Amino acid sequence: MSAVLELADVTVRRGEARLLDGVDWAVEEDERWVVLGPNGAGKTTLIQLCSAQIHPTSGVVGLLGEVVGTVDLFELRPRIGWTSAAVAERIPGHERVSDVVVSASYGVVGRWREAYDDLDHERARELLADVGADHLAERTFGTLSEGERKRVQIARALMTDPELMLLDEPAAGLDLGGREDLVTTLAELAADPAAPATVLVSHHVEEIPPGFTHALLLRAGRVVAAGPMEQVMTEPLLSEAFGLPLAVEQRAGRWTARRA
Repeated sequence: MSAVLELADVTVRRGEARLLDGVDWAVEEDERWVVLGPNGAGKTTLIQLCSAQIHPTSGVVGLLGEVVGTVDLFELRPRIGWTSAAVAERIPGHERVSDVVVSASYGVVGRWREAYDDLDHERARELLADVGADHLAERTFGTLSEGERKRVQIARALMTDPELMLLDEPAAGLDLGGREDLVTTLAELAADPAAPATVLVSHHVEEIPPGFTHALLLRAGRVVAAGPMEQVMTEPLLSEAFGLPLAVEQRAGRWTARRA
């Protein structure tokens, strides 16, 4: 098994601030990771590195067999599926949902004059069906609820058959029902052996879908712990990451945490 993502002693500085500090981390192709930590832990910076949006100040980022800084990022980025609030904000509200998904084939947001064949459109419809959003295909993106938008973004992220899937706080802004629907969708994706290696960023352990295999805990830009879920999702390690004593429970594949 080979690593699709590998960080070696990675540091990211902005002025005097260290957003990430000496991070070592590797993701294998059959793993599903959750990245947890409080605000300011470095999660957003980490996902920007993993999506080839930024370069490290020092250290090495290996991504899909390439080293960031020595390869054309415009060729690398289409191999990565990425959902985030930043991507959603760039999608035109008048864009038809089917076009939101199919336009990922060209790595563009907002369909223009690209030409797509029947196989492209068929794949987009299949992916929408896979995430339970096929009934939205003819709707415009701006008319969707927040939960519906999240599903469409996941279908879009899968359009290019990526080798790495990055989900940046996908449950942010959802109500309880929307969150649970999304967790179910992500659990089904995690259980699919054909699905790509996946990294999910969250503030909340309750958003971790069943089937995720590993966890990375960050605090102040440093790694608190990284490894299999059962080894990392412990009360001492989560308490250290979030800076307060926590009581942690697992039941039926789901996690909960509260102040001890």
